[in-house]
Amino acid sequence: MTHETAVGPYRLTQFAHGGGCACKIPPGELEDVVSELLGGPTVHAPGELLVGLDSGDDAAAVRLHGSTAILATADFFTPVVDDPYDWGRIAAANALSDVYAMGGSPLVAVNLLAWPREKLPFSLAREVLRGGLDVAREAGCHVAGGHSVDDPEPKYGMAVTGVADAARLLRNDAGRPGLPLSLSKPLGIGVLNTRHKATGETFANAIATMVELNRDASRAAVDAGIRCATDVTGFGLLGHLYKLARASGVTAVVDSAAVPYLEGAREAVRDGYVSGGTRRNLAWVAPHTDFGSVPEEERLLLADAQTSGGLLVAGEIPGAPIIGELRAAGDYPLVVR
Repeated sequence: MTHETAVGPYRLTQFAHGGGCACKIPPGELEDVVSELLGGPTVHAPGELLVGLDSGDDAAAVRLHGSTAILATADFFTPVVDDPYDWGRIAAANALSDVYAMGGSPLVAVNLLAWPREKLPFSLAREVLRGGLDVAREAGCHVAGGHSVDDPEPKYGMAVTGVADAARLLRNDAGRPGLPLSLSKPLGIGVLNTRHKATGETFANAIATMVELNRDASRAAVDAGIRCATDVTGFGLLGHLYKLARASGVTAVVDSAAVPYLEGAREAVRDGYVSGGTRRNLAWVAPHTDFGSVPEEERLLLADAQTSGGLLVAGEIPGAPIIGELRAAGDYPLVVR
């Protein structure tokens, strides 16, 4: 909805070229950028680096001593909704998700804020920060300061530090043939957000899904002895699943009929509300996917750029539908039926 202030109404999504995790640099381009940063000499620093750049996982993990691992991540993006408080809540839940996707608990976060100070009043920035603080408190995570810059586009997120049991990490390279694939949140967030940006229509179901923490799904996975998971954000279900299958050396098979969607998502695709990020996701995974006779609309939904999406788990957890399985590596890393 439009947020009313003393200086008039503002639609925050109109101050950004894109919205939410759909603004991510395309995965293929990003991999080209970081490919030459892999490997190199060992850094003599405290602790043991358990997870870094190599597998493209959700957060970095360093074992400090014994079974204690420190997790570190950062995530921020342009407005995905017009209401500043909701945007703050969504961005915080999304940043915390990287810690949950590794099987950890968030410990402390710092704010990352970019603000067009001559275009938007700071009363809106205060609401963004308040939303982020409320979600961090819900997660039991300290918020201690942060960093801000003057920027032509508003952006907000958090850098989060968490802790985990080093022997029970959730990783995207630990998938094994025979494991089922579970998804803890429905898809369709991206196309509904794109429709919101274009028309101003609000979708309470999308907001509720984005602000929901992945804490319970993460704890359920760790308690069940599951060791492979990732969260579904800007690269879409297929993009993140491709990274998991590639890192684990398996083929992931998706039963498209079993994938849950938010109400209104299919209509949004049919009406053309598909972001450029979603189309780039599909273009990236298409050469590595056997789609069979799955129609274009379904492919776009499976590649839809999510913001603060659910956990994709190689295993079965309560309340999360099974949408496919991992098999021994075949001709394609991904198969969609």
